[in-house]
Amino acid sequence: MPDAFTTRVLHISSGASEAVVDLTRDCESFLREVAGGRDGLLNVFVPHATAGVAIIETGAGSDDDLLAALHTLLPADDRWQHRHGSPGHGRDHVLPAFVPPHATLPVVGGRLELGTWQSVCLVDTNKDNPDRQVRLSFLGGADAA
Repeated sequence: MPDAFTTRVLHISSGASEAVVDLTRDCESFLREVAGGRDGLLNVFVPHATAGVAIIETGAGSDDDLLAALHTLLPADDRWQHRHGSPGHGRDHVLPAFVPPHATLPVVGGRLELGTWQSVCLVDTNKDNPDRQVRLSFLGGADAA
């Protein structure tokens, strides 16, 4: 019988610039290994004070649009009280209030239930720390019949 709760930590390098990193394939791979065809929930959590998780369309410009919108809402300038790191870094610490550091998604028959154009993404505006962890946790019901 598969475990009711299974977790794994991904190590992601988001690079030296702001990034939206698609994690959908990593999530699907994890579920193929642990879900065993069961229904349940996938929780995606980023244990960082300057990154978030978004469910958005990627590859058609929406990821760039998200970064542009965040620049409008949270400009990288000297207005922030939190001042260590690169200029404007204080806004990175406000990001999780707009793009939360977690998402919980339905899993049906062992498969992630996303809409046609939805992807699971790490949103990282912190250029000072490109090394990120993402915790995937599956909470599954009874074995599939």
